[in-house]
Amino acid sequence: MDAGREQVTQSPNRSQRRTYSVERGPDRGQNSAMELRTHDGYSLTTDPAQVDLDRVHTWLSTETYWADGRERDVVARSIEGSRPYSVHRDGEQWAFARTVTDGATFAWICDVFVDSAHRGRGLGTWMVGCMVDDLAAEGVQRIVLATVDAHEVYRRCGFEELQASHRWMEIDQRPTRRTVLELASRSPRSP
Repeated sequence: MDAGREQVTQSPNRSQRRTYSVERGPDRGQNSAMELRTHDGYSLTTDPAQVDLDRVHTWLSTETYWADGRERDVVARSIEGSRPYSVHRDGEQWAFARTVTDGATFAWICDVFVDSAHRGRGLGTWMVGCMVDDLAAEGVQRIVLATVDAHEVYRRCGFEELQASHRWMEIDQRPTRRTVLELASRSPRSP
């Protein structure tokens, strides 16, 4: 293995272990947010400059229920205000997600999307697992996300249904709120 590469075993869910490569350049530290990870020919980076904004905007605004119709400038601002994760292969981006966090106590993983041509290859699980690992390395102990249809993907990364959900409150003024709630009401609540 190259001096700048190392094998890392990832295990956010203690019952599963995945291995991927991490490339560390001269300016990349042990827990650098800019490290490049590889898995089955795909690379994952948190470098905001590697986000294909046009592609991510198209995915979110036309292919998701939660961000349907989201304006490009809103997508750009959401990426600027969070930590983006991008999965690439052959020079093109095939998956995206972002983390909103204070870097100490709390994080929210959102906008997880894998291009339909690349689904079924474990990319979503790998990407979210790396996000969980990064947050855990910072000491973040509470991570949340919301999903209508990808519970099993997130369970493989260690997530479980929100306990004591009655404690949570929200202000939700998204134009997609009604759709999200309708889909959620039809979604199974447990495995």
